[in-house]
Amino acid sequence: MPLLPVDWDQPWLNPWRESGQRVAQAVAAGAPLHDALNGELAAPLRFVSQSALPPGEAYESYIFNKAQCPTREGLHDFFNGLCWMRFPQTKTRLNQLQAAEIAAAGVTALRGPVRDALTVFDENAALLSAPQPLWDALIARDWQRLFIDLRPLWPQARLVLFGHALLEKLVCPRKPITAHVYRAQEAIDSIANLDAWLAADLSADKLAAKPFTPLPVLGVPGWWAENENFSFYDDSLVFRPRR
Repeated sequence: MPLLPVDWDQPWLNPWRESGQRVAQAVAAGAPLHDALNGELAAPLRFVSQSALPPGEAYESYIFNKAQCPTREGLHDFFNGLCWMRFPQTKTRLNQLQAAEIAAAGVTALRGPVRDALTVFDENAALLSAPQPLWDALIARDWQRLFIDLRPLWPQARLVLFGHALLEKLVCPRKPITAHVYRAQEAIDSIANLDAWLAADLSADKLAAKPFTPLPVLGVPGWWAENENFSFYDDSLVFRPRR
């Protein structure tokens, strides 16, 4: 099944271009998505068809036990595969934490705070390294200060997307798309260093506290032409005040 076209020139997708284009071209040539992902030889596991997942077995437990990732056709698992390549240590850590929670409590209708937070991170996280005034304004959800008054500080910030559902949504960008931001305490000087730091930083206790803050990503200066007109931020349905 062909993938929807991806505009790799968009600033949030451009960092994923190199592997993403090769995988998408392989799929367009007729390869199943899992085979196209395996052709990159960059992930710490193998990708397999979704049919390899035994009925009744938890997806995360299967990955942990088999070092194989069941993969469905489509952009969602396409970006999940790319994330395994780009952040191998962090994805491995998230899987370890998920598997430990499942081993301790089983698979129930209520996943609990740790598994909920792990899922949010895996699907929708972004990492932000930014000067303290930007971070303070983001925590306060003071959008006027964050995006207009402090706009000259944004060249000193770096936002890196992680969540594969977030990336999938941004293939068709819409103003309300919002990331769950996790603060990168160190400067993001390389993805490999960020991956190593993040994998070491994540823990069940820290994630259970839900250390995220919402950020409508198309508000980031330089990411979306429409936000050059500052009335873009007047939309209270998107840029909501803190409760």
